[in-house]
Amino acid sequence: MAEKRDYYEVLEVSKNATADEIKKAYRKKALQYHPDRNPGDKEAEEKFKEAAEAYGVLSDENKRARYDRYGHAGVNGQDFSGASMNDIFSQFGDILGDLFGGGNFGFNFGGFGGGGPQRPVYRGSNLRLRVKLTLEEIATGVKKKVKVNKYVPCQKCNGSGSEDGAMETCSACGGKGQRVMRSGFFTQVTTCSACGGEGKVIKKKCTACNGDGIVKGEEVIELDIPAGVADGMQLSVRGKGNAGARNGVAGDLLILIEEEKHKDFERDGNDLIYNLFISVPQAALGCNVDVPCLNGTVSIKIPAGTQSGDIIRVKGKGLPEINSYRVGELVINVNVWTPKKLSKEEEKIMQSLLESENFKPKPTANDKSVFDKIRDFFS
Repeated sequence: MAEKRDYYEVLEVSKNATADEIKKAYRKKALQYHPDRNPGDKEAEEKFKEAAEAYGVLSDENKRARYDRYGHAGVNGQDFSGASMNDIFSQFGDILGDLFGGGNFGFNFGGFGGGGPQRPVYRGSNLRLRVKLTLEEIATGVKKKVKVNKYVPCQKCNGSGSEDGAMETCSACGGKGQRVMRSGFFTQVTTCSACGGEGKVIKKKCTACNGDGIVKGEEVIELDIPAGVADGMQLSVRGKGNAGARNGVAGDLLILIEEEKHKDFERDGNDLIYNLFISVPQAALGCNVDVPCLNGTVSIKIPAGTQSGDIIRVKGKGLPEINSYRVGELVINVNVWTPKKLSKEEEKIMQSLLESENFKPKPTANDKSVFDKIRDFFS
């Protein structure tokens, strides 16, 4: 399978392009590769789908923000490479109609595959579901089973909407289901309001679904969530949303990732930040300590003379980058713990150290302040 092209490259716009610039660029591509203008040209058809896919993401403020941050992984499931032209026009007909002056632009039911008028395909609506994940689950990826309340095909009529399966020709449009107007290489179609574009109407509606072909139900769905996802990221499971009316196409299930707060770590991108507390003697003498990580512990060496605010990095102990082999770091922020109460013996020891020249602060230019270290870490 060929690697997807960058959406900005597809529409030939810059990454800071305005909404109007993106709209104009898509209009240009839709004109160039429209199937009516390129009959039988599979390459033009694929480019038309590719442009529709790019516009579908970049014209949506939220999707564009996720795409800019995570690339194609951030809009997982947004893929029209294998879609039919019916799918494209059913999803983007409103956009195309707006771009080209209204109507169901380019939806030539008889123009894709031949054989006369085609029954319109109803598409079910998308569903949204929030899924909470721990950092441990994010580190490895996880499979989760969820029960989703949704519209499902009616079992009584097998999703057809008809009690006995009988249909009759629509008298309003004579079975055509549409009104077609052509101008040059453009085709503008008006759907018959009586039959919804089907050309036929149900003689006897199913009593269970009232002719819709769908009823309220539920489904247990297994989610396969990849490693490296982040809070706020949205994934898509194709075809697991609400069922489409009368054996139509099901919508998608959109999964919004929520990251649970961890007791030990804070997340910064793919890095994990851990606050380590050591004693004054440990900081002065140096020591080896075991630090927790997501898959156990890691032993690190604290050099003698370590200062509070020093940072130690351990490569490969952070979180994986989604759809990549790269792994973040475990960032250990060292804090020197000072006891609040001392015994009399400890006070004597500390008093003797107080007079020692070696224990008097003598910072150098290399000893940055805590604020400098924080600024360097996040820069």
